[in-house]
Amino acid sequence: MGDNTLQKRRLASNFSTDQESPGLGLWRVSNRWQAHQRRALVPFGLTHVQFVLLASLVWLEGTEPVTQNELARFAHVDPMMTSQVLRALEDKGMLRREHHPSDARARALVATPEGVAVANRANRAVEEADAAFFAPLTIDERALFSQLLARLSEEVPPREPETGTQRH
Repeated sequence: MGDNTLQKRRLASNFSTDQESPGLGLWRVSNRWQAHQRRALVPFGLTHVQFVLLASLVWLEGTEPVTQNELARFAHVDPMMTSQVLRALEDKGMLRREHHPSDARARALVATPEGVAVANRANRAVEEADAAFFAPLTIDERALFSQLLARLSEEVPPREPETGTQRH
């Protein structure tokens, strides 16, 4: 097996090294961050998506009832997954589904007192895990990173990638 065989097996890529790929870098960092979050949530018996939906519900609760669709949109979670996760949270006694006061077809989601307490304790743990995870970045770098993530999370059609070579 000479260099020719190895050359045929090389991945065709626009990048010279794995470190140049923003998508691969994001995937790697996301996996590490998710592992930190999972560890932080173990004491609360919550998965990360359960935490996100419960914390989002507690955040949104106020004068207006919160529906499943509104919660899914706010949390950017698939509506079908939201339904399954809410069922699990309901089974754990973290929330209730009540009649919606103005829409007979909808159910209003209400966090139970236990759900609110768990959401707040878990949120402190998640924010502490975030602080530890992002500690290698300066305050300015964290602010810039958050701005860039916000821009990438906007639901705007992606632009054509810039590769450094002109297309004809």
